[in-house]
Amino acid sequence: MTEEVKPASLAAAFQKLQESGAGRQDQTLNRAQRRARTVARLAAVQALYQLEMTSAGVEAVIREFSEHRFDRDLEGESLAQADEPFFSDLVRGAVADQAEVDRAVVSRLGEGWKLERLDATARAILRAGAWELLHRTDVPLEVAIDEYVEIAKAFFEGAEPGFINGALDGIARDAHRS
Repeated sequence: MTEEVKPASLAAAFQKLQESGAGRQDQTLNRAQRRARTVARLAAVQALYQLEMTSAGVEAVIREFSEHRFDRDLEGESLAQADEPFFSDLVRGAVADQAEVDRAVVSRLGEGWKLERLDATARAILRAGAWELLHRTDVPLEVAIDEYVEIAKAFFEGAEPGFINGALDGIARDAHRS
């Protein structure tokens, strides 16, 4: 996999997502609600990354985002309002169900690939996306996949967004077979 392209800030990553304008949209939500979900997903990826890189607990990280990141000036830029309950559900769920989520992700890796071999940001994107696909049946599968692919595009140049798209698409098919 290629090198991660780190946006200058969380707000810069969100701006890149907004500029892309690509992907399917959940028609059950209004524009402000869709935007708040996008912010929540991006923040959930960042929170999962932070949890992996530090010894902080899940509740401490959720509290940090709620008290210091959402609806505040971030690094000189304002970040749009987040759907905080959705964010908290994603982060808590991905952590609580990490063994199940990781199995789903590993099942979609190439032969000989281990989860630990992936870039930490890619792991965070896949974990958040997989958990949402497995547990948030209220979210259209295509919408969730597209959102996480766009998040991947905000962080990576190269093959990662396509890889993440394929992995999440496979996880969705695996999880929703009748």
